[in-house]
Amino acid sequence: MVFAILIGSPVTHAIDVITNITADTASITTAQLRRIYSMRQVKWANGVPIAVFVLPSNNILHQKFCKETLRLFPYQLDRIWNKLTFSGMGIAPTPVSNMEELIKAVKSTTGAIGYIENINEVSDVNVLKIDE
Repeated sequence: MVFAILIGSPVTHAIDVITNITADTASITTAQLRRIYSMRQVKWANGVPIAVFVLPSNNILHQKFCKETLRLFPYQLDRIWNKLTFSGMGIAPTPVSNMEELIKAVKSTTGAIGYIENINEVSDVNVLKIDE
């Protein structure tokens, strides 16, 4: 008999993009996600305004979402948001302290979008399929 022992192998969880049920969409492309999170796309296809919620820039889940899903570094998003805010051309996403607040905000805000781990624990939101 051969036994393999895996020591210190991290359990990785996929990041799921969630929306309020009013967003009325089942899938999204990576390019669309980048447009939404860089605040260039401000409405869903059905005309509902998009409310973007994010975790703090130093949050590990936020960093993972930026790098793996958006394929951007967190500092790149920060620069985009700062430029929009300070130029008066737009507003930055709404920051929340933790994942529980993000879920609550997405559930209760029309057109909201956010990202989480462990979607199995969440109901009453849309989970988007991400198309390349």
